[in-house]
Amino acid sequence: MIPRPGDHGGDGERLARALGIEPEAVLDLSASLNPFAPDVTALVKQHAEVVTRYPDVARATEAFATALGAPPEQILLTNGGAEAIALVAALRPVGRVDEPDFSLYARHLREVRADAPRWRSNPHNPSGRLAPASETAAVWDEAFYPLATGTWTRGDGTFIVGSCTKVYACPGLRIGYVRAPDAQTAAKLRALQPQWSLNAIACAALPDLLAMTDLRAWSSAIARAREELVDVLKPRGLEPEPSDTNFVLVRDARGLREHLAPHAVLVRDTASFGIAGGVRIAVPDARGLQRLADALEGYR
Repeated sequence: MIPRPGDHGGDGERLARALGIEPEAVLDLSASLNPFAPDVTALVKQHAEVVTRYPDVARATEAFATALGAPPEQILLTNGGAEAIALVAALRPVGRVDEPDFSLYARHLREVRADAPRWRSNPHNPSGRLAPASETAAVWDEAFYPLATGTWTRGDGTFIVGSCTKVYACPGLRIGYVRAPDAQTAAKLRALQPQWSLNAIACAALPDLLAMTDLRAWSSAIARAREELVDVLKPRGLEPEPSDTNFVLVRDARGLREHLAPHAVLVRDTASFGIAGGVRIAVPDARGLQRLADALEGYR
């Protein structure tokens, strides 16, 4: 039996259990991760000994602030992008969300109002389109921005939240961040954050991950791979909307998830975005694309 889709994708392990296979055997295109990321597993193993010590976030914060071009005093590393969103919402609990958008904004805001400061994913989730330069928001979520543009940040907005999950394909490592508008606001966020929120392995690994980073090359490779993905989908009667990042939205894809799942291929159901019958499909590498193409045989 195919498991019901979760709220945020990344359901590969549940599908593996349903099929009686190992999670590594699932092509999980419900999680939009960088298909060209370095081998994070090998890097984590190099830092395994730090689990015997309490985390020290200072070096990781300085390294990440340098990458973003921001003062370290304005950067707060968090336990994934989810904690970054929750902390900003705790400090600014009334906001506006123009649906569809990422569901965690509304979940963590105490009140959602049309006249309140705006929360906005950039690129937009689930469409994948970058915001025009003229568009403004009080909180930008830039989780996918580096993979769309080859740069870490657009650099404006009162707050920027994001996650290294997508860039380094490491959802289990849990590295998120907030770039606050000033040091005083960042200090208020730190006061809300639990002690040792970022684990020791994440703290140790992040500077090395940053040293291996090539955003421009990854962004260019993703753009080419996205075109190849579109070329595979269209002959099967699937019409992906234009996207600037590492996933595409297909609004009319009824039965696709059910068709692919027995082949251990998973795509993101968009019902949680209010788009019934649609899917969001992550851009795969060449091997994954061939596997998806094979699994699509017989659809429609």
